[in-house]
Amino acid sequence: MDKKTKIESLTPAERITRALVAVVKYFSLLLASFIAVLPIVSCLLVSFKTDEEYQLTPVMQLPENFLNFDNFRRVWVDGDMGRAFATSFFVVVVVVAFSVLVGSMLAYVLNRFAFPGNKLIRNLFLFATLIPGIAMQVTIYQIMTSLGLVNSLLGYIILQCGTDVISIYIFLQFFENLSVSLDESAILEGCTYFGVFFKILFPLLRPAIVTVMILKGIGVYNEYYSANLYLQDKTRFVTVSTALYTFTGPFGNAYNLICAGVILTLIPMLIIFIFCQNLIYSGLAAGSVKG
Repeated sequence: MDKKTKIESLTPAERITRALVAVVKYFSLLLASFIAVLPIVSCLLVSFKTDEEYQLTPVMQLPENFLNFDNFRRVWVDGDMGRAFATSFFVVVVVVAFSVLVGSMLAYVLNRFAFPGNKLIRNLFLFATLIPGIAMQVTIYQIMTSLGLVNSLLGYIILQCGTDVISIYIFLQFFENLSVSLDESAILEGCTYFGVFFKILFPLLRPAIVTVMILKGIGVYNEYYSANLYLQDKTRFVTVSTALYTFTGPFGNAYNLICAGVILTLIPMLIIFIFCQNLIYSGLAAGSVKG
């Protein structure tokens, strides 16, 4: 029975119910899309407005000139966005590489080797996720100060490379789906444990690696609190998140410039998404299924 025949066989009440369900479904999708797009659209409109135009017109009113890129030029120069992008991308690359390598190796050890304390370590990782990060900031700041890592890019990178529990659990889940026979066959052929991991298992973790890179990369790229707290000398260290606060002050905020800066920070992520969307979708989809 094809789809048309099934619809014709429905009673009037069932047809009405199906129509109402479809209306609710598509209305909820449109509403969610509107809510998600509205802030971006308003930010885009404001970014093209002059100072006077922003003060005298509603937020959603179209700017007089969409070819006015003065705000973007001011943000790039006054906010030192070039150096901010370079710093942020350097931190993201180092932190993501560290998280992928260390997280996958920790997951390999916890999944493949039975030793006293294995379950305890897993539970401690889970317990660490339950502690609010802000509750540990006093202790972390004292440790960073005593080690001389405050106002240091190296210290900020080390802080961001801290225990990434989510990445470890993502890799653990993927290791559950990889047969132990792969390890045993390689060891019988004379391969070492490092060889088993790097030559056989690590290439098979591609979906998990993509998932971790997405989650960790976006988190580090958008991170503001630690960047503002530990990179205190803004003349030397500035990231894309802290650069936007150049245009805030006690006498008012230049929101048209801030919006222009937000649009600039969105462009690299948008380009990466366009060229890597297939990997992103496959990685997230594979990371959501176990079995």
